[in-house]
Amino acid sequence: MSTTLTAPAPDAPSAPPGDLAIWFFILAELLAFAVFFAAYAFARANNVELFDEMQRTLDRDSGALNTVLLITASWCVARAVHRVTEDNAPGHAARWLLGGIACGGGFLVVKVVEYAHVFGEGITLSTNTFYMFYISLTFFHFMHVILGMVILTVLWAQTRKGLYGPGNANGLESGAAYWHMVDLVWIVLFPLVYVMR
Repeated sequence: MSTTLTAPAPDAPSAPPGDLAIWFFILAELLAFAVFFAAYAFARANNVELFDEMQRTLDRDSGALNTVLLITASWCVARAVHRVTEDNAPGHAARWLLGGIACGGGFLVVKVVEYAHVFGEGITLSTNTFYMFYISLTFFHFMHVILGMVILTVLWAQTRKGLYGPGNANGLESGAAYWHMVDLVWIVLFPLVYVMR
């Protein structure tokens, strides 16, 4: 009698993690930032000398430090999701979320110090086109970081209570997706505003 070996059926394509609603929200947010970035690029193309000169006044070290802080925060959040969905270890996941919150807080502190310096120099939205974009773009992102930290704090509290597990991590994955969007936007914003000449 011959036996026929059949290959295992391929896994069905899985939907993105988290709620579908959060992905619509993220796409809307990314579209808003994309319009902002396009307007910045258009304004820069029409006044390259001003933008180059003003970029030199920015603290690139602070921008780079904030990039490291947000990437580290995203890594912590990704580890938290893994600890819940793969390892069923909500206690460890909560600690990873605290790491993400701490890095987000570090980002806000660095940005506030940077704003204090800029505003201390008498710079405002009406100083010139570059600073109008710099303040608007970075503050818009700053508010998204604050919202992201509120979400992470709620997720941390819920994770500590053991409300998430391998078959029930939708809320955690949705919050993590939002946080990664905030990180992604900064990864585009930093070189665009601080570095590219």
